[in-house]
Amino acid sequence: MIDRSHLEAIVREAGRIAHSRWPGAGHALESWDKTPGNPVSEADLEVDRFLKRELGRLLPAAAWLSEETADDKTRTQSGLIWLVDPIDGTRDFVRGRPGWAVSVALVSAGRPLVGMLAAPARGEEWVALAGQGATRNGAAIRASTRTRFAGARVPAHNLPSEDSDLVLVDQPNSIALRIAMVAADEADLVATLRWGFEWDIAAATLIAREAGAEVSDAFGRPLAYNKHDPRDFGVLVCSPAIHAAAVERLAERAKALR
Repeated sequence: MIDRSHLEAIVREAGRIAHSRWPGAGHALESWDKTPGNPVSEADLEVDRFLKRELGRLLPAAAWLSEETADDKTRTQSGLIWLVDPIDGTRDFVRGRPGWAVSVALVSAGRPLVGMLAAPARGEEWVALAGQGATRNGAAIRASTRTRFAGARVPAHNLPSEDSDLVLVDQPNSIALRIAMVAADEADLVATLRWGFEWDIAAATLIAREAGAEVSDAFGRPLAYNKHDPRDFGVLVCSPAIHAAAVERLAERAKALR
């Protein structure tokens, strides 16, 4: 369908463009809040324009949905769509921290076919193709196989008291990178209890699933993409053996917050 090497080169170049503006590498950057606590930078917009142009050339038939582009609902009429977050983890990006990534997924009939994350500040490049496994920096990865919920590693800064039986590990601002940590067996569980957008998770959830993780929304239901409302309530990515326990642990909180 597409030239994989060409796609990887495009996403890699997008990562290079972002890195060339990253304050952590000593570059000046203009940023502002789209809404209170929701930052965006000139780099987000530059990477968005680059990817829209180059991915459009690579696959003209595919529609487009990105965090930094107005949503054209005619996209739902297309069987193919690019789901893009030009810089996932902008808060880390503008503060000069490395927990950000360029996220690109190609979705067909509501399911991701290709997912790629470029995280140059971390020296990482993640790729997955449906049915063909997942890699980090070219090496195959396998997700967590933890069988006990208690003691599960969670990328977070803190945990509520009811989750004190879990173990904190480093948390990048990028939700995509947190999901990728489960894919690489550096975490056992990632869960959110809020409305989130498809572009944040499409690439990373494919990477996690292809690495062997279980992926669902906060209620344990399958995720779908290119919906008219491009959101899901929560995402849950974990070792398959603890998925049911995670859904049970989250159930009352999810119902109360939804």
